[in-house]
Amino acid sequence: MPRAESGVGRDLVALALLFIVAAVVLTTAIRSPLKDDVAWLLYVARRWLEGQRLYEDLVEVNPPLVILIYAVPAWIAATLGAAPKLIAAPFFALLLLGSAAWSAQLLRGRANVFASPVPVFAAISIVLLAVPGIEFGQREHLLIAAVLPYLCLYARELDGEVEPRLVGALAGIAAGLGCALKPSYILAIIAIEIMAAIRAHRMMRAAPVAAVLSMGLYGLGVLIFCPAFLEKAVPLALALYGGTDTPCIDILLQSSRLLFGQAVIVMLCWSSHTTLARRSSFKRHLLLTLTAFAIGATVVFVLQGKNWFYHRLPATIATLLALFLWLAAVMPPHPAAAFRDVLRGLNRAHLKRLAPVPLVLGALVLFGIADYERLRPWVESAVEPTLSTEVKLERLIRKEHARTYIAFSEWIALGFPVVNNTGVTWASRFDSMWALKGEIWRAKQDGAAPKEWPIRRWVAKDFIANCPDLAVVDTREGVNYVSVLIASDPEFAAAWSRYHQIAAFDGLRVLKRDAAGCAPEKPRRLRMPQISDAGSLIP
Repeated sequence: MPRAESGVGRDLVALALLFIVAAVVLTTAIRSPLKDDVAWLLYVARRWLEGQRLYEDLVEVNPPLVILIYAVPAWIAATLGAAPKLIAAPFFALLLLGSAAWSAQLLRGRANVFASPVPVFAAISIVLLAVPGIEFGQREHLLIAAVLPYLCLYARELDGEVEPRLVGALAGIAAGLGCALKPSYILAIIAIEIMAAIRAHRMMRAAPVAAVLSMGLYGLGVLIFCPAFLEKAVPLALALYGGTDTPCIDILLQSSRLLFGQAVIVMLCWSSHTTLARRSSFKRHLLLTLTAFAIGATVVFVLQGKNWFYHRLPATIATLLALFLWLAAVMPPHPAAAFRDVLRGLNRAHLKRLAPVPLVLGALVLFGIADYERLRPWVESAVEPTLSTEVKLERLIRKEHARTYIAFSEWIALGFPVVNNTGVTWASRFDSMWALKGEIWRAKQDGAAPKEWPIRRWVAKDFIANCPDLAVVDTREGVNYVSVLIASDPEFAAAWSRYHQIAAFDGLRVLKRDAAGCAPEKPRRLRMPQISDAGSLIP
């Protein structure tokens, strides 16, 4: 077959595979329940668009940029009268595909592997689309997509190319805004720039300068237009978020597959100093770039102290791309060439070049198993919806014609996407009881609850003011939040006495309010709590 026809066939196969993966992922994302964090952020974005004040009427600890991004699908959905997830999933997919297309174009022609941008675009897109599973659209997912063009351009500069300033500035802005979603990830960018300085490359280039300036301007914008984030959200997170921390050893054990994959790519960087250099120095520099970023991102998520998979997404995706890059770089470009090598007998050079292949394949198999374990229940819930805990709650809310609702649980999913799917009003300023758990944790640490963060009082006030029709108590957790509130707040105890149990399932107790209401005084208008000028949340 002529080379041109072979290239066209390869491109068509790559696009067909991408189309299949994209169709499966989007269908699953639309048909399955929203991930709790994604559902909450879409809810916050919608309420913000309706006039609620971010970090004041709505308590959230993430920087405002993520709310601005989620506000786009939330606004489109509200305009069209559609469910937010019908818009959110395709919107996130377009962002991912745009990143993959830009990255493929930046890599085009730098080596034989990148001769045609179509297979490269398809490969990057498939990794970005398929790896996150139910975490599709999380902040870290969008972050790695925003940073990828920066990494591709960085590898070109390591290889000795002169940076195109406009492209570098655009890539830097994208990377800076990506890191603004989770500012701690700027440490990973700093790590690779330090590596460039050690290798005697200039740090004062358009890309890193634009990244720093975009983050600086974003920070200034937050200070001017959204000061409540720095005044309210940051102190709240610093004071109480440690209550959900996981010991470092547990995080490392749960990340064993990722750490093994990174050990393999570090070994590949060392062994490929000559192997890849003889074929293409650019491949070696790109491998080194992905490896350095993956290690930096791993350090960041371990330091965060949370054993949540989506925190590992940037490191996982960078590691997978590095493994696929090495495999594509060292294997013969055509199956016929590999067959000829076998017939002629593999010489010592061939054996040395292919020696790491079992380790690379082993790492990819481990990643594949992990991805299958995450994807299987997600796809199953889309193909054949099950009677999950959230679905049972949604049916009960509709059956009881509830208008207001609350769940006493650290598990966000009992509130979101239940609230998104039923339209019921959430009777709390918090997405779950994480802040109350943090207050209890801080009290154990310091010997007393922090006076500036009386979370139990705020939760009790929200409950009394909003007087939810239904309340769920999660008995699977170690903390009985209702008992804590009853013991500390007589008004809450009196209000809670007017609830009676109507159902119990999956470790949950569902209680319904009597017709009398929650408080003896005249019922107050349903509203979200405000924050005082002194910085304290008040009902």
